[in-house]
Amino acid sequence: MVFSLAPPRRARHTPHMEALRTIRTPSLEIAYAEQGQPDGPPVLLLHGFPYAPQAYAEVAPRLAAAGLRCIIPYLRGYGATRFLSADTPRSGQQAALGQDLLDLLDALAIPRATLAGYDWGGRAACIVAALWPERVAGLVSCTGYNIQDIAASVKPAAPEQEHRLWYQYYFHTERGRAGLEADRHGIARLLWRLWSPEWHFDDATFAASAPAFDNPDFVPVVIQSYRHRFGYAEGDPALEPIEAALARQPRIAVPTIAPHGGADGVGPAEASATHHRHFSGAYERRILPGIGHNLPQEAPEAFARMVLELPAA
Repeated sequence: MVFSLAPPRRARHTPHMEALRTIRTPSLEIAYAEQGQPDGPPVLLLHGFPYAPQAYAEVAPRLAAAGLRCIIPYLRGYGATRFLSADTPRSGQQAALGQDLLDLLDALAIPRATLAGYDWGGRAACIVAALWPERVAGLVSCTGYNIQDIAASVKPAAPEQEHRLWYQYYFHTERGRAGLEADRHGIARLLWRLWSPEWHFDDATFAASAPAFDNPDFVPVVIQSYRHRFGYAEGDPALEPIEAALARQPRIAVPTIAPHGGADGVGPAEASATHHRHFSGAYERRILPGIGHNLPQEAPEAFARMVLELPAA
């Protein structure tokens, strides 16, 4: 798979992905892109909601040029990734994301890798780093500690933050489910604009990622994710042991760099100021002025540099 190189982040053109591969895990057929040296130190680059692997189109070539093996999967409910069974719950809960990532490492026979991600992908990376640290050489986790504290979700946030989370409350309702089903691209594009107010992406840039949201499982996975994290939906019973472990808010011991966009419109930079308490190993928080929520696509050079600063697998 090859990502085409793209001009600077405010340019009018956009990269695209080609030649996806697939691999089976116990519950999914995961579609992923791969770039770089097949025998190089592996790094998994993990996208969030509502984004796609195209977010790493300018990151992967930089890492590949440094000798790394880059693997960029579509998460469950996105792109060409598919569930193997109609009976598997279409869950987007955090335990599912972490289990999927662990299963992908196993399927690819990767004993240890660097993990880098943001939003949902950052959550998956944090979960594997916390619960299976022997599998993780280093971690880039945008916005810091991404493991949800579901028990604490009943406590209201400050009004400004509650305002930023309107989309989550919308998804708690059947009206929100219907709205996402009717115009998933429109909602995603609005969130891109709100969450990255200083990133002036064009139509082609959004269009490169938008097909990822046409997966038939996208809506049920997204809706379940945003309901489960507030205790409004049951989780997959098979994942309850992982959820129980995450409820204890496990600390992360692997070397970690935690970038946070200074212009992040959904999670302001001050939100991660105290996240160091969740890390017992080497930890460095970095604020990137003018950068929003989609950090690897907005600041690919800085993101790639952080990956390269971590110990290689």
